[in-house]
Amino acid sequence: MTQQFRPPAVPLVTVDPYFSVWSAADCLTDKHTTHWTNKRNSMSGMVRIDGLTRRFMGITDLDEESDIPEPDAMKQTSLEVTATSSKYKFVGDGILLEVDFTTPLLLDDLDLLSRPASYVTFRVQSIDGKPHDVQVYADITGEWCVNTPDQKIVWSRNEIGSGIEALRMGSEQQPVLQQVGDDLRIDWGYVYLAASKSETTQTAIQSYKLRGHFIESGALSLQDDKREPRAVADDTPVMAVLFDFGAVNETVKSEYAVLAYDDIHSIEYFNRPLDAYWRRSGMSFEDMLAAAFSQYDDIIGKCETFDKALRQESMEAGGSQYADILSLAYRQAIAAHKLVLDENNEVLFLSKECFSNGCIGTVDVSYPSIPLFLKFNPELVKGMMRPIFRYAGSEQWHFEFAPHDVGCYPLANGQVYGENKLEYQMPIEECGNMLIMAAAVCLSEQNADFAENHWELLTKWANYLIENGLDPNNQLCTDDFAGHLAHNANLSVKAIIGIGAYATLCRMLGKTEDMSRYSVTAKEMAGQWTAMADAGDHYKLTFDSADDTWSLKYNLVWDRLFGLHLFPSDILEKEIPYYAAKQNRYGTPLDSRNSYTKSDWLVWCASMAASKDDFAKMIAPLWDSLHESPSRVPLTDWYDTVTGEQVGFQNRTVVGGFYIKLLHPLNV
Repeated sequence: MTQQFRPPAVPLVTVDPYFSVWSAADCLTDKHTTHWTNKRNSMSGMVRIDGLTRRFMGITDLDEESDIPEPDAMKQTSLEVTATSSKYKFVGDGILLEVDFTTPLLLDDLDLLSRPASYVTFRVQSIDGKPHDVQVYADITGEWCVNTPDQKIVWSRNEIGSGIEALRMGSEQQPVLQQVGDDLRIDWGYVYLAASKSETTQTAIQSYKLRGHFIESGALSLQDDKREPRAVADDTPVMAVLFDFGAVNETVKSEYAVLAYDDIHSIEYFNRPLDAYWRRSGMSFEDMLAAAFSQYDDIIGKCETFDKALRQESMEAGGSQYADILSLAYRQAIAAHKLVLDENNEVLFLSKECFSNGCIGTVDVSYPSIPLFLKFNPELVKGMMRPIFRYAGSEQWHFEFAPHDVGCYPLANGQVYGENKLEYQMPIEECGNMLIMAAAVCLSEQNADFAENHWELLTKWANYLIENGLDPNNQLCTDDFAGHLAHNANLSVKAIIGIGAYATLCRMLGKTEDMSRYSVTAKEMAGQWTAMADAGDHYKLTFDSADDTWSLKYNLVWDRLFGLHLFPSDILEKEIPYYAAKQNRYGTPLDSRNSYTKSDWLVWCASMAASKDDFAKMIAPLWDSLHESPSRVPLTDWYDTVTGEQVGFQNRTVVGGFYIKLLHPLNV
């Protein structure tokens, strides 16, 4: 099989934290497809060629009592993961089958970005010079709309307009916005499988034994199952589509299906349910689905154009391995969010802290993710910050520093991290993050109105950093898995750059005296930092630790991007070579305490390397970790640099930080 890059898991349907399906295998036929939580969200795909059935996706799972054998798998010859698509090719019995999974997450089109519709395109052609009779079958199970398989579901079919056949399934109870937590799947709303009506297209809602019927006959049993409601685990219901391509020759024939999810309400925002962004003008789900069909050719064309342009830019910036990494990270970084509007019709872009604690709108998860969104649509960075500003300015928040989060997904009703106890807060971390994010988005837009609208809080946080940031007391930072740490040198860097970021905002708003005062303060603090952290050929982990300690000083990247020049240039001239010297098989550890690393911070440090070649050398072990890791999960950002194995975290938006090499200096 031609597969230059083997992702640890392949994104198939990636819309939001709930509507998310992956293949954690080398070949699409090796395993059941899963939700990002690793729970089964099964899809099955088969093709019948001249009366002989083969598998190209998933496992049929027919009863042991069945005398119908599992069809042999087609030979998968290639897999290409682009920013918006995952493209498989299979060969067998004289035909080539291409299966493309496309979720059009184009960041410059918020209607399309928020649309809960994903495409599966099937293309077939003869490759042996002979005509072949071909039928393609695909289905999804009721697992997609429940959290646990003991939950009961109901189903129905609906004709949309005169040209779309839509099948749907949903839980019987419909507990809208009731489930709260991390390792959860949605159990409200309705999942859809839809296809254009034609004489050569059939659809059915049946037991999963429908797969056996297709294996034997090449057709569907067209009588829908009437035994509803029932538990998903009980004779698992599936929704299926069959495309009869008829006689296939060298000319490519194609068909597509749309997978969609109506979540009814998406987020609860300070005790008010909010709908997805695409619904803001009253569009019905049926109209949205019809638009997904009518715009198919245009959308697929835009996705292909974007994917090619992004890969070209990525290769020019960092080489082919960097381009592979960015393509894999793209959909994951976006689909860990939900896009909604608040009561003022302002964008909210709320993340889920996946495979961690399920927090919503986490500041130190947003912070590493922003390079992707600064690059393509800074409005989404504002959408990450607005909930924090609202909460921090309310009577609910009693601290002088910035909050960590605004709740647990999908409820954004106030911070839940650490039960709001002071010892579990991240005072320097979150103040620095909010100030840096504010400066980044205002510089990207060359307009500081957004910061001015929240000036009182930003000023409070900048002053907090002046008073407390140079030598942080014992507290958590974003790398909270490593525990509390006092005198953290990298956290001090964040505080200093946060003050410098505030000075930049003062300049943009014409506050000349304040700009001068905060700039001077930040510069003086940077000078003190240099003396306190100096260990000769590198800089220490903490100000009071031995000279042989060290850490990745990833926060320094904004000194360059903002053009602050607070820290001497020779710091990086020491630090970057030192990181290279500490590199293990799969990258440089986060610090001297452990062999694990954070991939987002690794890329930030690599982006500060003196040359493209040096950058590529620091990136290569990360590429290797993805290509070789035994941990078959959606992209993890926390892994061991010796073994390549996942330590924790997966499917998090922080991988948007990989895009930092594509950012140019913002302070122009």
